[in-house]
Amino acid sequence: MNKLSTRVTEMATSATLAMAAKARELRGEGKDIIGLSLGEPDFNTPDFIKEAAKDAIDQNYNSYTPVDGYAELKDAIITKFKRDNNLSYKPSQIVVSTGAKQSLANIALVMLDPGDEVILPCPYWVSYSDIVKIAEGVPVEVPTSIETDFKMTPEQLEAAITPKTKMLWYSSPCNPSGSIYSKEELRALADVLVKYPNIVVVSDEIYEHINYVGAHASMAQFPDMYDRTVTVNGVSKAFAMTGWRVGYIGGPEYIARACNKMQGQITSGTNCIAQRAVITALEAPVSKIKYMIDEFKNRRKLILDLLSEIPGFKCNEPEGAFYVFPDVSEFFGKTFGGKKIENATDFSLYILEAANVATVTGAAFGEPDCIRISYAASTESIKEAIQRIKEAVS
Repeated sequence: MNKLSTRVTEMATSATLAMAAKARELRGEGKDIIGLSLGEPDFNTPDFIKEAAKDAIDQNYNSYTPVDGYAELKDAIITKFKRDNNLSYKPSQIVVSTGAKQSLANIALVMLDPGDEVILPCPYWVSYSDIVKIAEGVPVEVPTSIETDFKMTPEQLEAAITPKTKMLWYSSPCNPSGSIYSKEELRALADVLVKYPNIVVVSDEIYEHINYVGAHASMAQFPDMYDRTVTVNGVSKAFAMTGWRVGYIGGPEYIARACNKMQGQITSGTNCIAQRAVITALEAPVSKIKYMIDEFKNRRKLILDLLSEIPGFKCNEPEGAFYVFPDVSEFFGKTFGGKKIENATDFSLYILEAANVATVTGAAFGEPDCIRISYAASTESIKEAIQRIKEAVS
């Protein structure tokens, strides 16, 4: 009998990918499913980036790449960090990976020993917890609420720290809530962390450019946090390049070297054509992708206006990313079509079955009262989806 490892049997399936698979299955059965579960821009990759990939093919880029990325791409990343974040890195502090998810996995595997604790402000991106567990770390969830715009306070951070705390992971703009930590809010968290010099911070900034308030702040911008912060980013979201699979980190040299070593035993270097395309993407002015951010902002207003018309949906106004994260706890205990809604998972499944709209339960993000709805979809799809949800719960 084949016996799988405890590691994989105890691992949760990614809720976002599971819901996307369920939606595809139902479409295969002929159902008209509107997918608002995946965090995937519905735009095509910009033409100037595609042209760079075509040029790379014509120039015969087809060989293994350096494990930590082409030197020219690392230079483009360094320039981007300086231009957009006022962060100065050397090539030895940069590692390019097959998506930001691999960057996060590398960090966990090189930093965590069994029993090490990682503080995760809730809600957190769906894979953080299981990546930590794969590395034999212990996720420590810090609950937040819609009243605090789903942001952790310095007092909550201080209360969560124990002698076993090794890291803090967070995203800003946040997936799933869209919340953004201001420079002042990050400084207040840093003021707590300076008392605990052994805690390393992972700042996931993959949604950096999908920002509706104009000011993006990085934890590493503070001199007393620079040497203990790993900044994670990539091109999937802002450049509509989800399938190209390129992410990267900037951080302390000892962590970058370790990530390079780890990656060398797992995947080696990232796809050569994708890397050449990303050089062009990162060297371009951010204004070249502004049309996508402007459209996401329009859709945010649309979906918030539509949801405000449904009693029982309670939303904050997300400052970035392309999700709304409504509290739907008012529906718990109610029965629809013979099905009793006990929690957000029940509610999300009910919406899928009754309205043919795919969302994701907030339980997967450490926030069991909410569901995540992506508005990285056409305005027509958004209007139709919210109308269907409205009818299903009326």
